[in-house]
Amino acid sequence: MSVNESVADAAGSDPLNRLGFLLARNGAIANSRVHRAFEACGLAARPGAALMLVGRTGFMSQQALATALEVDPSVMVGILNELESAQLVERRRDPSDRRRHIVAVTEEGRALLAQAQDAVAEVERGLFADLSSEEIATLRDLLARVRTTPGDAACAEGGGACAEE
Repeated sequence: MSVNESVADAAGSDPLNRLGFLLARNGAIANSRVHRAFEACGLAARPGAALMLVGRTGFMSQQALATALEVDPSVMVGILNELESAQLVERRRDPSDRRRHIVAVTEEGRALLAQAQDAVAEVERGLFADLSSEEIATLRDLLARVRTTPGDAACAEGGGACAEE
């Protein structure tokens, strides 16, 4: 029996119990909850995700941030313009390479970042409340092996959960 046949057989007679439908439904719900968590902090999801990435170290290059979010550099400029106008990040020229911009979190950004991280953590606690820490680790590992990429055309259509928009 092939892998595809075993996946189909596992769905049983209920077509909505197929893995694709279950992933789609749960992904849509998780995406909606994360969006609302960011919105409660005054952020759209992509700027919120960008702030969280920069917040890990306090700064990173604009190009590295675009790569991490897997967005076009022109889209990254718009995201950073939004964060910069809210005084959450600032862009500076890299002293070692004046062509490069470094994005740094401001004090205002750190305060909002803490709120956003708490809000997203609360969403995750709710979503995974019935799973043990081992099951969560297994789920993360399994999802990492599912053959999708943020560069998939579906991500480009609406941005959605692909880049935490």
